[in-house]
Amino acid sequence: MAEIIVAATQNKHKIQEIDAITREFGMKIISRKDAGVPDVEIVEDGDTFEENSYKKAYEIMKLCGKITIADDSGLEVDCLDGAPGVYSARFAGIDGDDEANNRKLLKLVRDVPYEKRTARFVSVITMVFPDGESIVARGEVEGHIMLEAKGSNGFGYDPLFVPVGYDRTFGEIESEIKNRISHRANALITLREKLDNRRL
Repeated sequence: MAEIIVAATQNKHKIQEIDAITREFGMKIISRKDAGVPDVEIVEDGDTFEENSYKKAYEIMKLCGKITIADDSGLEVDCLDGAPGVYSARFAGIDGDDEANNRKLLKLVRDVPYEKRTARFVSVITMVFPDGESIVARGEVEGHIMLEAKGSNGFGYDPLFVPVGYDRTFGEIESEIKNRISHRANALITLREKLDNRRL
């Protein structure tokens, strides 16, 4: 029987990606709504992905009393000193406005040569248990920012990001491939390793 884990995020895209990956680990991700968690907003005021990820998981775990998993992720662009970073979802001022965020990013890097448009997606996944124990796993994927959005798969900055070793953006790459190589996949692999060690 699959172990039920509550997803702290309300981002349906993230839940789908996490569920597609964690299913292989014998876990069943359910939404906050399905877990009976009140519709509360968790303020993401941390300076790091780790702080925000832990806060989201811990607050929702307190409300539902079940193992909770939270992901905080974003894009770090080297020529922008790591921006947008933890502000990735609200880079242009409105939370979750992917098109506006992408437009702002393109405007900032349009005069930067390709070799200096290096970037990485970062995902920090935290699992918090009812007894207060927590497991933190970080995953990254390196790549470059393109000057034109391509592809309709994925979400966020996916249409602008080409991972190292590929010639297509995350917006063009099939979800099955993305779920194997993405920052979130790498974080979940690390999480699985830590869970395995925990059971030893």
